[in-house]
Amino acid sequence: MLLTLNPIALELGPIQIRWYGVIIAVGILLGYLLAQRETEKKHFPENTLIDIVISSVISGIICARIYYVAFEWSYYKEHLSEIPMIMNGGIAIHGGLIGALGMAYFLTRKKHVSFFQLGDIAAPSIILGQAIGRWGNFMNQEAHGGEVSRSFLEQLHIPEFIINNMKIDGVYYHPTFLYESIWNFTGFVILLLLRKHLKIGQTLLSYAIWYSIGRFFIEGMRTDSLMLTEHLRIAQMISITIIIAALAIWIYRNFKYQLPKYKDVNFPMRSSGDAQNVKH
Repeated sequence: MLLTLNPIALELGPIQIRWYGVIIAVGILLGYLLAQRETEKKHFPENTLIDIVISSVISGIICARIYYVAFEWSYYKEHLSEIPMIMNGGIAIHGGLIGALGMAYFLTRKKHVSFFQLGDIAAPSIILGQAIGRWGNFMNQEAHGGEVSRSFLEQLHIPEFIINNMKIDGVYYHPTFLYESIWNFTGFVILLLLRKHLKIGQTLLSYAIWYSIGRFFIEGMRTDSLMLTEHLRIAQMISITIIIAALAIWIYRNFKYQLPKYKDVNFPMRSSGDAQNVKH
């Protein structure tokens, strides 16, 4: 039986609820529940995570839109009224991450909570949410790669309903949404397995490196990239920058601080030495 996609999940009069939004919301919710369970194990103050998550999600959505509009300004400067119409599409994950992490950093400082410790808790949740969220692109039949044959897709041994729905306007395309979803879910599993063995901050930095490596290569296959120049994709440039920055921060923190392992630190900190080290 042929399953065809409908990007609309529910219509309530003039209001349309799209699968894209539903799937993104599910990813955020599952990520939050996973992280909340870990904050309880680490004895974080009640409501610390939910306060930060709500503000960071709002900030992330706003910045994701600003980022997209900025790099598509040639269009939006002629259509200013469309800038706030986020329901019509047009957000960028890198802009969202910048906005969300920036807000999280500000709030952790305000609440006197370690940004890196909370980042280590949140990192598996973030990449899990990204793995789930890419299926929203599938429902919209967007964020795909270049043209391929049906036989190529069949050789990947992926479900037939994916193959059928990668045929868009009579042409089969690379399911880059699926490549990135698998890459991110693999990263989620790896981060969960390694986190207890890593020092404070290294899980968050590992996430940044892992995600950026996958995004760099998969972005090169996509046909809808935001472009900085005719041949340079913005997401690839940002990915390389993130990898270099994360490695530099990793090395700097390793040399400058005697960082405890993630598994050895709870909140509040067990000693003044731990507290001093974890703040950084």
